[in-house]
Amino acid sequence: MPNEQPLIVSENGLRSFACSPVAVVVVVVNDQEELLFGYHSTRQRWEAVSGALQAEESILDGAMRELCEEMGPAIQARPLGVLHASTFRYDDNAQFMISIAYLMAYEGGDILPGDDMSGGGYRWMTLDDLVSAQTVVGIPREGWILRRAVEMHRLWKHEDVELQKPMATE
Repeated sequence: MPNEQPLIVSENGLRSFACSPVAVVVVVVNDQEELLFGYHSTRQRWEAVSGALQAEESILDGAMRELCEEMGPAIQARPLGVLHASTFRYDDNAQFMISIAYLMAYEGGDILPGDDMSGGGYRWMTLDDLVSAQTVVGIPREGWILRRAVEMHRLWKHEDVELQKPMATE
């Protein structure tokens, strides 16, 4: 099937922009460097929070909405930034779907899986747990994204501590 990706043209007509659906994957890391996964009962596997961006929704708004839908409205997480962005073929109608993996630091709140994770439970897992237990994780499929999440969380924790130290006077 030929590419039927819609375009938006700028007001002055000089630029065309591709329109693509967007999926967000939210990787949540806690202070013990554990990653949050919910059990997707239909797909029968552990997954990070994920879903599609809705119309008129920013990436951050979509990531926060998906987090609350799938892990409960009481969860508190600090958005840290994008881990990775890529495109993939979803189907003939969404030939260039954008996938954005977003990192968040868990700050507290009860976790009560809902939406796609309803009835499936949740688990905190370390990178070692994922390797040693050979746990099947469906989203994200790339293990390096999870390693990058832990590394970026470490950098943020270190930077956060450094910024709180009093500055030396000369």
